[in-house]
Amino acid sequence: MNSVVEARRFTLPFENKPAYQPTRSHLDWLESEAIYILREVAGECANPALLFSGGKDSAVLLRLAEKAFRPGRFPFPLLHIDTGHNFDEVIAFRDARAAELGERLIVRSLDDSIRTGRIRLAREDESRNVHQSVTLLDSVAEFGFDALIGGARRDEEKARAKERIFSFRDRFGQWDPKNQRPELWDVFNPRVQPGEHVRVFPISNWTELDVWEYIAREDMALPSVYYAHQRPVIRRNGLLVPVTPLTPPREGEVVEDATVRFRTVGDITCTCPVESTAASPAEIIAETATTRITERGATRMDDQTSDASMERRKKEGYF
Repeated sequence: MNSVVEARRFTLPFENKPAYQPTRSHLDWLESEAIYILREVAGECANPALLFSGGKDSAVLLRLAEKAFRPGRFPFPLLHIDTGHNFDEVIAFRDARAAELGERLIVRSLDDSIRTGRIRLAREDESRNVHQSVTLLDSVAEFGFDALIGGARRDEEKARAKERIFSFRDRFGQWDPKNQRPELWDVFNPRVQPGEHVRVFPISNWTELDVWEYIAREDMALPSVYYAHQRPVIRRNGLLVPVTPLTPPREGEVVEDATVRFRTVGDITCTCPVESTAASPAEIIAETATTRITERGATRMDDQTSDASMERRKKEGYF
């Protein structure tokens, strides 16, 4: 037999492949995990909803849902619990993004809960964040949701670090951190009895830096308040408080114009910006990589006091 033919006859398949095989990035792995979780919710839960506020984490969830289910429609509606004290830019982005996707957006407002007496405020200007649980649980009961998909991450706050990816809530909507289901080898248990539900966190294992790297990679749009802009602020208890009709300066406080951006957005009465000139995802990534202050620790007034601890609020039904 011809020696050339003989040599070809015993050539192994992998010998003709290039020596270098590109590897998947950490964002690829995080994306794959999140898509898997979203599909588990769609396959195992009867009536889920995705919490969408217009913030950066929920915007990332929408992009992941697109990758999980397009070209079909999402197998769940979008749900926002509106405190009535949101930044205009964020609400405008929420509505525009939902319309762009052509997905159903359900909005339930704390103003309605206040009018019906379901929520009673101690004073008009208090933070409404702590009261969102009432409207959220009323919405769960109204629509019969058995799963709520949210954008919480374990790196945000120590109570959130205790959450499972599929976090069980009892028939009262309450969370018991000592009574959660084991999650071994990415095997999740979403089964609930009538009246119970699970909170699902597909980006639980992401960090703030991961989120911004993903936003940059996907070239995602976000509300403008996430980027550097001029805003009147006052300095209070080590935080920058934005000057708004809901958060006017107190006696003796000095108003100054500062270049700031928001690392997280929420109720105006408790959400603070940070001083920053970062005006693009790349600049925010560089800034985030060197910061030593957590996202919520630098920006949330209601996380500064022990009587409004995140763990207590979560036990009562908070996100």
